[in-house]
Amino acid sequence: AGVRWLRGFYEWQTIQPKEGYWNWTLPDRLVENTRRNGIRLTAGFAYFAPWASADGGTRRFPIKNIQFWRDYVSGLVGRYRDDIKYWEVWNEFNGSFAENGTPRMYAELVREASIAAKKIDPSAKIGMSVANFDVGFLDTVIKEGAAGHFDYICVHPYEKLNGLLDDGEIEFLSMTASLKQMLAKNGQPLSTPLWITELGAQSPVRESPAADLVQAVLLVKAYILSIASGFERVFWFEARGPTYGNNSDHGLIRSDMSPRPSYGALKAMTEVIGAEPAYLGWLNLGNGGYGFVFEANGKNTLAAWAPSKRDIGVTFGGDVRVVQLNGAAAALSAGQTLTLTNTPLYITELPSDFVEQARANKDRPFPWRENYAQASIVKAQLKVANIERGVRQVNSGTTLPVIVGDESWRRTDFAKQGGEGHYVYFLVDPQFVPFGTNELEITAVVRRISPDRVSGMSLNYESRNGYINGAYCKGPGEDRGHELKWKIKDANFVGGWGWNFRLDGIASPNDFLIREVRVEKTAPR
Repeated sequence: AGVRWLRGFYEWQTIQPKEGYWNWTLPDRLVENTRRNGIRLTAGFAYFAPWASADGGTRRFPIKNIQFWRDYVSGLVGRYRDDIKYWEVWNEFNGSFAENGTPRMYAELVREASIAAKKIDPSAKIGMSVANFDVGFLDTVIKEGAAGHFDYICVHPYEKLNGLLDDGEIEFLSMTASLKQMLAKNGQPLSTPLWITELGAQSPVRESPAADLVQAVLLVKAYILSIASGFERVFWFEARGPTYGNNSDHGLIRSDMSPRPSYGALKAMTEVIGAEPAYLGWLNLGNGGYGFVFEANGKNTLAAWAPSKRDIGVTFGGDVRVVQLNGAAAALSAGQTLTLTNTPLYITELPSDFVEQARANKDRPFPWRENYAQASIVKAQLKVANIERGVRQVNSGTTLPVIVGDESWRRTDFAKQGGEGHYVYFLVDPQFVPFGTNELEITAVVRRISPDRVSGMSLNYESRNGYINGAYCKGPGEDRGHELKWKIKDANFVGGWGWNFRLDGIASPNDFLIREVRVEKTAPR
């Protein structure tokens, strides 16, 4: 499939099962295999060896003695300095792999790994790794002592990937801007490389044409959008993986070694735009279509698709070739209409006017949503078809459209299986709430289903310390809409879990109706 990089290594407990004893058999074999196949390896320092952990486990903090960690890092870098230059510190420390761990503890691991590694190999690069898109955690770790001791940042934005199923391209493209804003506020170099070292979508164990296509589409969009927005490396999780109890897995290859369509899509993408494509710029195709132009080996290629639920026609002034997701290609004559759908296509032999327009657009803001950077308030009106101006309802299937009198509303759906119908999710335009925007007022216009059916809700929102719960507000009993307001001073709306805030009805005895939500900046300008 054209893969040039592999992320993976053996855990500390495998390499050093006892203090003072090293077993290099398996890591040596892995390094030799990658060397023989021309694949570059990026590895990680993880997790604890039981003898080094305070409780004898591998993922529970604290460590008995930080010198054990220094010696472990030194041992690995000393042995593999000629083959491995990129080392991630831990894996998803902010997730479920560091029980009792704190940002300060992670900062210490990063700092000590950097000092130990660079003593042996000054060209070694140290990466900070974070689950999801938890920019707040990275911000805290830098402040707790990691500043100046990391060379690149790694994120695992699974939720951002899932958001592409709901036209989340702008949110995906905004990730690098949020990371750079965070780096700037901490006095760290804006040139710090940004990597995605885990990203994936599951597909059923058994062949499923519809689900397999979704996985392939997400893979291609993820790589295209990542490169276009400035990520230097992207690693799909995973090549061939185990199931997770629901008869599905993330693999490009099934357990029986048969390739999924996502494998063919990765292979075709690598063949068409190259293994190291240069991003030239974007195109707004047919007023709403996504277009990204790349150059590889002297050839220019356009990757393009339309938003969901809307096809877009595009014509070219010269003959081109159109390549499908699976690599199948066909000629398209000048003037013929190419219909873009939500499934990406590649257009090769691209006319020069498209290339020059893309180059001119490269440093301009992406055009696919209105720019709310200078607005003081943004809102969404919830209807049968929402009207969204800077606030977007996501996962809208948790609500049902209803008509009350002559007004359109949305109603929670408490009967929905799994409990998700108790929540109403929203994303705020990332240009309206860049990193560092902390003071906001959120207003919801709501009403009861009927005056005698008591209801209420709290606000869950994304803060500098993760997602937290705001105050519970009881909806008034009058048969009309009412405004409920929450003022927050510690917002950090980067969409780490794919949403910024939600109305939470888990404590409400009954469903409720929502007509509008507004977000207002309250800090002095």
